[in-house]
Amino acid sequence: MVSSEYERRIADRFATFDQDGNGCIDREDFSGAAQALLTEFDVAARSDRGQALYGGAEAFWQGMAGIADRDGDQRISRAEFVTGAVKRLRDNPDRFAEIARPFLHAALAVADADGDGAVTVEEAARVLTVLGVPAATARPVAARLDADGDDRIGENDAVPAFARYFTVPE
Repeated sequence: MVSSEYERRIADRFATFDQDGNGCIDREDFSGAAQALLTEFDVAARSDRGQALYGGAEAFWQGMAGIADRDGDQRISRAEFVTGAVKRLRDNPDRFAEIARPFLHAALAVADADGDGAVTVEEAARVLTVLGVPAATARPVAARLDADGDDRIGENDAVPAFARYFTVPE
């Protein structure tokens, strides 16, 4: 049985995806998030990293729509998001991780100033802030991703944490 507290928490996550605040999640929210990240890190949209980010955003949108867009209108309502997350992802957070992976991989590459395949805690906090996490929360969340304290956060740290944030009730 899924608790109403869990459903409330998942519903709160909806706002993270609804980048433009119009009450639904759609393709434009994902492309808007990609554009905001490119702007934040001064990366050209036509660059390899920019194109990879847009491709990852489209893949993420397609995966989310496949899970949650029950009426096929190419928009995910808050109710569809809660139902999709609760019924389809709670028991399989790895599925959500794989849907998010292309976008997260590309987002980390955009934020990775030195190109070593990992971002610093500060770079991760900037990514989180751009994606809608309040600035006061983003830094501590990013710091928790750096489990070994080396100030480097890679895809293997970020993807499972992202999936847990959206799918694990605790």
